[in-house]
Amino acid sequence: MEQPEIVIKPGMGALHYWRDIWRYRELFLFLAWRDILVRYKQTAIGIAWSVLRPLATMLVFTIVFGKLAKLPSNGVPYPIMVYAAMLPWQFFANSLTESSNSLIDNSNLLTKVYFPRLIVPAGSVIVSMVDFLISAVILGGLMVWYRFLPDIRILFLPAFFMMAFLASFGAGLWLSALNVKYRDFRYVVPFLVQFGLYISPVGFSSSIVPEEWRVLYFLNPMVGVIDGFRWALLGDAFPVNWPGLGLSLMLTFLMFGSGLMYFRNMERSFADVV
Repeated sequence: MEQPEIVIKPGMGALHYWRDIWRYRELFLFLAWRDILVRYKQTAIGIAWSVLRPLATMLVFTIVFGKLAKLPSNGVPYPIMVYAAMLPWQFFANSLTESSNSLIDNSNLLTKVYFPRLIVPAGSVIVSMVDFLISAVILGGLMVWYRFLPDIRILFLPAFFMMAFLASFGAGLWLSALNVKYRDFRYVVPFLVQFGLYISPVGFSSSIVPEEWRVLYFLNPMVGVIDGFRWALLGDAFPVNWPGLGLSLMLTFLMFGSGLMYFRNMERSFADVV
């Protein structure tokens, strides 16, 4: 007797797709947990790398920009100013790097079974949140060491983190989809991360940017995120440029929305191309 043919296909329409994401939530959690375990597997110091990288960057920026270039820190200890910016930037950079390669790294899974491909780059962003939380504990220790405590504005920090999450996820969706079609992007992403570090206010304050360059400067969505983190954590020393923040927020939503649309349009071809 001839066996019936089984065809695996996604649910039709956007509503079914989001239902499928909920149905495959256990796979999402499994992939995220696997990536957390694999990231530091067979490393000598393990998860401590998530602490050493931002600390090393903070030390270099403090010496180069704070001691040698003597850039202003607005009355805040320079290490705290830098580390408060390193939190969102490191989260963004890690998310971008991990999610851009996520579909390629899971190519065997993509070609064998249907599931919403969106959960693969989403899992990479969740993994980066672990590093973010560990780094946040280190920042708390630095602020206690320097006796610099935040005020009530820290309650706005989750809103700026959500902005960082949307920017990271949106850019990750773009790059993960593009990397499947154009493998050159595996070389482009490290350059983008390195270049972005120097055009974002990580080692310096936005106050040093000339007024005539402000509009162009805030076209980088991470500028608004970093300035928001500093305002929430460090208070009046780093006032927010609200028009610039509004522009960064608008670009963040645009990047997330367009990334989601492009990813969904390309999704059905991933198994054939990867």
